[in-house]
Amino acid sequence: MNAEERPLIAVLDYGIGNLRSAEKALIRSGADARLTADPGLVAEAAGVVLPGVGAFGRCMEALADAGLTDIAFQAASAAAEGGRPFAGICIGMQMLYQGSDENPGVPGLGALPGRIVRLPPGVKHPQMQWNVLEPVKPSPLFDGLPDPTWVYFVHSYAPEDSDDTVGRCDYGGPVVAVAQRGNLFATQFHPEKSGANGLRLLANLVDRCRLPVAP
Repeated sequence: MNAEERPLIAVLDYGIGNLRSAEKALIRSGADARLTADPGLVAEAAGVVLPGVGAFGRCMEALADAGLTDIAFQAASAAAEGGRPFAGICIGMQMLYQGSDENPGVPGLGALPGRIVRLPPGVKHPQMQWNVLEPVKPSPLFDGLPDPTWVYFVHSYAPEDSDDTVGRCDYGGPVVAVAQRGNLFATQFHPEKSGANGLRLLANLVDRCRLPVAP
């Protein structure tokens, strides 16, 4: 696959929120993105994206109802080991972890260790605003982003800080905004709602999907 080709990216369709906005943003960023629940198409794709909005528990339930839980877990786990790229967006990021304090009895996918916790006290919940993304470790997602990089958040929960954290924002204290392990990427903010900066980040993800990966 060369730099001019549009890699196939499967956007997992489990019927929650405006999944098509993520699909359209990926298309604008150079991908052949397709909203799908077809296991064959997901297996064929060069990358996989799991968007999400709303409540953690409801999203996990909808993913199971769509028959996509095992598919998402396997694809995300393989990405964490250096396989084809996988990206979680907003609640899609949170679903990658072991669980969430929003719905304590509902397990997450567990592709990343740790839990989702409520934002610090003393600030408005949810964080619904533009905020500055602060890189704390190198990541290919950050290539070409300006300083400062403004991105758009809508959330009341976020992952616990861990070695997988590569970007944070400040909202009553440091809040995890981007995580990465191998080729598994996750953003708490919405790239598809973050204007030119979000499209650049998604273009970096698309470029990652153009690279060969180990079988």
